[in-house]
Amino acid sequence: MTERPATPAHWSETRLAQVIGPMQTFIAKEQSSGIILLVMTALALLIANSPLNAGYQQLLETKIGISVGPFALSESVLHWINDGLMVMFFFVVGLEIKREFVAGELANPRAAALPILAAIGGAIIPALIYALFNNGLPSLRGWGVPMATDIAFALGCLALLGDRVPFSLKVFLTAVAIVDDMLAVLVIALFYTADLHGSFLLAGLALLAMLYGLNRLGVRAPLVYGGVGVIIWICFLESGVHATIAGVLIALTVPARVRIDAPTFLARVRVLLTDFAAADEIRSPILADERQQHAVHEIEELTEHVQAPLQRLEHSLHGVVALVIMPIFALANAGVRLSLEGLPSETPAILSGVVLGLLIGKPLGLVGVTWLTVRLGIAPMPAGATWWHMLGVSVLAGIGFTMSLFIASLAFESDAYLAVTKIGVLGASLLAGVLGMLLLSRLPADREQSDSDEQVAPAA
Repeated sequence: MTERPATPAHWSETRLAQVIGPMQTFIAKEQSSGIILLVMTALALLIANSPLNAGYQQLLETKIGISVGPFALSESVLHWINDGLMVMFFFVVGLEIKREFVAGELANPRAAALPILAAIGGAIIPALIYALFNNGLPSLRGWGVPMATDIAFALGCLALLGDRVPFSLKVFLTAVAIVDDMLAVLVIALFYTADLHGSFLLAGLALLAMLYGLNRLGVRAPLVYGGVGVIIWICFLESGVHATIAGVLIALTVPARVRIDAPTFLARVRVLLTDFAAADEIRSPILADERQQHAVHEIEELTEHVQAPLQRLEHSLHGVVALVIMPIFALANAGVRLSLEGLPSETPAILSGVVLGLLIGKPLGLVGVTWLTVRLGIAPMPAGATWWHMLGVSVLAGIGFTMSLFIASLAFESDAYLAVTKIGVLGASLLAGVLGMLLLSRLPADREQSDSDEQVAPAA
């Protein structure tokens, strides 16, 4: 049976509904995640600055090992969270990236140009600001910290503003954050990789090539990609390339094509439901009626074929990642002791680079490149958005948090540098959230855009 690519042919109202529907679900989950992340961050800070801190640190440093035959791996709880659980976070990031480029906001070149270019500007300017303050210092290694946007917190802030922000701008911010994540993954792979062990890396790449080949051959079972993916993760872990990169690369091999299109699915299901109803007139138990059993099994199979494996995996894993894994990461990584003791001499440079990079660099890069892109006619502004909207959303993009803390943990081996960087990230993210919401809260509600979103949503 020939697979049909799930790519957009044109941007009609139906097509817009197909894009906005999944995006609304995605945003709703990210908003809930943002609230839980905020609670976990506050809890981690409270524990780290209380008598419970010693036990908290001891728990994170506790070693946990696994062994299978001659293979043994023993790491701390913190390492398992950052290199193990976070692989699932990066796997879902990879699924989101692929979905957006295959059938989402980034699938249309003209629509994709604005968030892609804006995200690049919003990543480069903060990195340059950080590098300017830390030039010639050992702390320069943290230049990647202020580059990324935490989509969960940013969308959580937008949710509190209701219809003061057009939905198109929420889609824009989501697309920017996804491109941000993609840039952060490239930065981690290219600049925050330890000494390479070629044999393990080659083995991991060979297995990735095998998964790609299985995709092309039509293998769609998630267990195949999951089972081989675990081996790829181990290979990357031992190779020196950060293991979370494996999560993104594995996601890119997951099939994003459907076996049957929607009209075919609907026609076949209608026939099967007619058979099911006809058999039910005999009033025999379904367990004893072969026609009904056959209809149910056929519908189950058609349901799998009308959805791409990428869709099924993203749907099943996104809630777990957003509501469980990311809060655990926050609880383990946001706990920093607020003390003036033992601060390195580079503290002012680190704080200036991180805080100004997120608070000034992010909006400067995003708004500046957006203005240039719109002015040159490369791409239009998001529907219903004004430049004040764009400024407010760009300030919210300065909420770094998850990816910023993750890159900081890779950049610095020194606990002192890491603690100062965490303080900068948390402080800047808090200020960005408050300032962005203040800017946007002063704008009038966009009732027309809100009504339009409500009309499109049911069609998805």
